Amino acid sequence: MVTVWEYTPGDVFFSMLWFFLFFIWIWLLISVFSDIFRSDDLSGWGKALWTIFVIVLPYLGVFVYLIARGNKMGMHAAHDAQRRDQEMRSYVQSVAGSSSSPAAEIQRLADLQRSGAISDEEFQQAKAKLLA
Repeated sequence: MVTVWEYTPGDVFFSMLWFFLFFIWIWLLISVFSDIFRSDDLSGWGKALWTIFVIVLPYLGVFVYLIARGNKMGMHAAHDAQRRDQEMRSYVQSVAGSSSSPAAEIQRLADLQRSGAISDEEFQQAKAKLLA
């Protein structure tokens, strides 16, 4: 049995090193699997073969995948980031409403008034709110 007095600072260092290497390895596996399954340029058979290769020979499979498709992993990540950014921008714009000028809003209100959707009083109130 190992007591606390027999556990040297060097042992602590190597334990932490092994822990971080294990953590990095898990991170690499997750990154490779997520890239395999989000790749649009791989067919179903290609995804299945890469998955089997990474599961059967994990170290070799991950390193070969990184060598063979590492640049595509970066392109996929950049494409996903651009897509998420565009979705966020469109969401913010839809929630914030139109950023048109007060004159355009007054024109829209006038059209609503002419069509009978709003009364003269509602038109004046909305117009006053826009000009305030």
